[in-house]
Amino acid sequence: MKQAPNPTLSAECEPKDHSPRGVTQAVVSEEAFQRAARFFRAAGDVSRLKLLARLAEGEWCVTELAQAAHAALPTVSQQLRLLRAERLVTRRRVGKHVYYALADGHIRSLIASALEHAVEDQPSMNDD
Repeated sequence: MKQAPNPTLSAECEPKDHSPRGVTQAVVSEEAFQRAARFFRAAGDVSRLKLLARLAEGEWCVTELAQAAHAALPTVSQQLRLLRAERLVTRRRVGKHVYYALADGHIRSLIASALEHAVEDQPSMNDD
């Protein structure tokens, strides 16, 4: 038996089919979207995300970071250079030591939120 088409499953709708939406957030510039995308690209690498998570605990010397990551110092330095170029971390030198920290609290919050989300129980795809 053939079923009648369902008009509610139309592929497209018209703008008049929806209530007008108010502006719910401040207008964000294209530059801000580009910078946010760069943040996600930089943090999207597991090694760099682990570095950012460690730095969320406080300031670390680059040597300590390399030891904690079980990685070569030049590798960690390169990752930190990229994170610094994206203004996600800052550094300061004290004698022969170079210390890194997160650039600000926003980054700490983003990292914490991402990791909290990652460890929470995820509903199955059928639980809509």
